[in-house]
Amino acid sequence: MRLGKVVKSNSHCDYVVQVDDQMDVIHPPQADDYGFGCFVKLEKPSDRHWAVGVIYNSQLFNPMFLSNGPRLSSEPDPVFAPDLILETRTLLGVVLIGAMIGKGKSAHGTHGIPRVVVPVDTPAFLMSRDEIYQFHLNETGQPQFCYYSHLLRFGGSFAAQLTQQVLKELADSQLFSGSEQRALEILCKELSWKNTMSVMR
Repeated sequence: MRLGKVVKSNSHCDYVVQVDDQMDVIHPPQADDYGFGCFVKLEKPSDRHWAVGVIYNSQLFNPMFLSNGPRLSSEPDPVFAPDLILETRTLLGVVLIGAMIGKGKSAHGTHGIPRVVVPVDTPAFLMSRDEIYQFHLNETGQPQFCYYSHLLRFGGSFAAQLTQQVLKELADSQLFSGSEQRALEILCKELSWKNTMSVMR
């Protein structure tokens, strides 16, 4: 599912995605489609894949907020104001955690800060369950979680909660089994304990 497009960046691994609305596409994404901790991919399907990221923040942009201009006493008449549109926007903060290598069933992930700069207007898509699984496999097909410390450092003011939620959802998804599943569960418990202790201090 397409969510929107890249409109700016705050750093090399911190990008802002503007969510599509009814003026951009016929069926825009709904609020439930782009929640906190969702995996997204930045790519042009017919051109190039750029990066994989996680939604760590959201902002509502409303230019009418605190506007001191005159207000209409009733709803605008479309006959006299046919071009009047709402300029409210939803912006998503996305921290880049790696990229996909290859396509199809043989695709795998590489974790870390991508070397390339993602261009403006690059489409952002919600990743499917299979794509998330493939992103967490290395070139030999073994599970990997190498972005753990990176997400804790660059995940914004909610980094600890973001990392904990991502790990918990991966563990609950049952995409992995055996020692990899147990490792995920241990990481979840350890991070939950750290978050609890930091609040108590």
